[in-house]
Amino acid sequence: MTTFTPMARALPARRLGLAGHEQAHGVLPLAAFDGREGRRRLIAEVTAAGLRGRGGGGFPTARKLAAVRGRRPIVVANGCEGDPLSSKDRTLLGLAPHLVLDGIQLAAHAVAATEAVLCLHEGSRARASVEGALAERRADPVPVRIVDVPPRYVASEESALVHYLTTGDARPTGKEPRPAERGVDRRPTLVDNVDTLAQLALIARQGAGTYRRTRMDLVTINGAVRQAGVLEVPPETTAAELIGYAGGPARPVQAVLMGGYGGTWLPWTAATAAGPAVGAAPGIASMHVLPASACGLAFTAKVLTHLADESARQCGPCMFGLPAIAADLTGLVAGDRHTLGRLERRLPLVTGRGACAHPDGAVRLAASALRVFGQDVTAHLRERRCTAHYGGSR
Repeated sequence: MTTFTPMARALPARRLGLAGHEQAHGVLPLAAFDGREGRRRLIAEVTAAGLRGRGGGGFPTARKLAAVRGRRPIVVANGCEGDPLSSKDRTLLGLAPHLVLDGIQLAAHAVAATEAVLCLHEGSRARASVEGALAERRADPVPVRIVDVPPRYVASEESALVHYLTTGDARPTGKEPRPAERGVDRRPTLVDNVDTLAQLALIARQGAGTYRRTRMDLVTINGAVRQAGVLEVPPETTAAELIGYAGGPARPVQAVLMGGYGGTWLPWTAATAAGPAVGAAPGIASMHVLPASACGLAFTAKVLTHLADESARQCGPCMFGLPAIAADLTGLVAGDRHTLGRLERRLPLVTGRGACAHPDGAVRLAASALRVFGQDVTAHLRERRCTAHYGGSR
């Protein structure tokens, strides 16, 4: 069993008000990074800490901070968390809202912003916790307002958030220009996930060296485990250790989905033989454990249908590509022999052609399902039934 270092933890056992937060972490360390030189030192610490975005993109946070230049910059904290297989951001905002708010203040200081927005999906369970925390903070130099975002999967994509805050339309607008160059109301904009901002607050207090030695990552684990939920684990934690921390497997395991709905399937044997699980695959820090009794193709077909339904429907890959891919995989599950070749030809045509990365994640998921559940593909097409449902080879 790995010994965790309490100092590195972002998640307390119960929600911390401001007094408890300051007792656990100390006061907001803005004074240590005063002035223009202080801003440079803060970004240098983030660079040395190696912090990357925790919302799924994994982009270096320091490069984002350094790229925000110009008049009236603004900070946007993304706490929407649209992926159904992730709950780490809601858990963080529910238990440690002040750590996120500290991160927002430090990020605003780093980019010289005078305004910050914290975006939550409409009806978010984290809203009461954040509102309570904001009411306790009287000395923050930068005001933070909460904005409700439509609860759709792509509405919290970076450019979609910027577009929504500017026009009220929560659809992605493409990869260029980057928000740092022209974001909300054409202002230089820093968009960061709330988990990323909480880590920034820890780095500012601990320094890059201590942070790197004691770093912990939030990861959501669900599916066939005894205690699904959010774990805070060292980055070198393996898939087998994650399941152990979640109480162990509830049933024999067939495969794991790393990275959420836009992630990658791994066979259980490969997942246990691989190195660290968190961050090993593109996407969010999430692991879904699929039992041997479930059909990975049927599960994937349902996810792809959800991704097609939740798309922005504004570019070809989302309007036509994703519904076709979902229909093909659903047909394959039903034993339609015409779908496999069509699906294999269609997947490469969609990759990289969307206004955002949403279609790319769906293609990645579908391609990995065909690779990992190859026996099921054969069984569905030959027998019109699944090996998982009659105990085939497992």
